[in-house]
Amino acid sequence: MEDYFEIDRLVEDLAKIYSTACATTWFKLVHPHTRPTKEEFRSKVSEFMKHLEYTLSAFPDGLEIDRFREYTREILRKEIEGVLQGANREVERRYKYYIDSL
Repeated sequence: MEDYFEIDRLVEDLAKIYSTACATTWFKLVHPHTRPTKEEFRSKVSEFMKHLEYTLSAFPDGLEIDRFREYTREILRKEIEGVLQGANREVERRYKYYIDSL
């Protein structure tokens, strides 16, 4: 197995750094006076996490790159599953912070 340390860290931190910020901003702009449920917030975070697919499509075709894409899609799928199940502590913390600030 190739060493994809950088992509491992990216996917691991994707919800924390990118997707929760996008989801929070989305709710502030689109539904400024409503309180999303945890499930709605998690779903929006996962939606933004799926944007990584666009980045993967920017890589050229090739056998090694196809393996890299499949590897990345699998770890992304697992991270999204954790977010949707409420297992990502950072997403849960950011949700609480957002709700408490309303």
